[in-house]
Amino acid sequence: MKIMVLNHCNETSASATNSGEMVEQHLCARLVKELGGGYASNLGINLAIMEPDEIFKWFLASVLFGARIGESIAMDTYKEFEKKGVLSPDAILETGWQGLVGILDQGGYVRYDSKTATKLLEVMGAIKEKYKGDLNLLHFSAKDERDLEDKLQGLARGIGPVTVNIFLRELRDLWEKAEPLLCEPELLAAESLGLISATDALSALEELRTMWEASEQGEGRFSDFEAALVRLGKNYCRKKRCHLCPVKPKCQSEKV
Repeated sequence: MKIMVLNHCNETSASATNSGEMVEQHLCARLVKELGGGYASNLGINLAIMEPDEIFKWFLASVLFGARIGESIAMDTYKEFEKKGVLSPDAILETGWQGLVGILDQGGYVRYDSKTATKLLEVMGAIKEKYKGDLNLLHFSAKDERDLEDKLQGLARGIGPVTVNIFLRELRDLWEKAEPLLCEPELLAAESLGLISATDALSALEELRTMWEASEQGEGRFSDFEAALVRLGKNYCRKKRCHLCPVKPKCQSEKV
């Protein structure tokens, strides 16, 4: 009889575990559906083909996203660059400082227009001089993940950890050495939803990656899941907008 009871307990435990995994896997899909996937694809940038032009476009967008400015303003400003056809190192250098300030202002990037124009010109000069305008060459020249981040930050003053994290997050699984740690909003969202048990960013990253792979999201990429968590952390968890959160019933902090 004892053996039967133990077997029943094991079956119940396994059933509960499987049920929990199913909930987590469903939540992965719901987050991406409710909050949107990768930022690059939303801008019409196709990173999957690994072409230098597409990777550069995402780098330009990442620089815009990297400032303390609204997400919609950064996206509108990128669209202004796209509209003007200023989407390459050469085009940016030819546009010049005053022309760049004009594009930034038209996109609503007024607060950081002068500083960003100066930064963009410095970055373009470095990309052309060191890597022939091809960021794939920068990746190839990096020794490892951290060296890749250092090389990106070394392109110009003002290219900091936030910009580099944004850029590399969506190149994860495309560039071999693109392995940025989870950013603060992403960690905050994952913790609020009870998706991670780890206390360090590296272990938490592996937990989330394992969860995503188990969810089998078809053509979706892990970076889509990450982007959804970033939006949740920035727009809801950090701002305490719990009453508006699209996944509020799943939030562990609401149950404390």
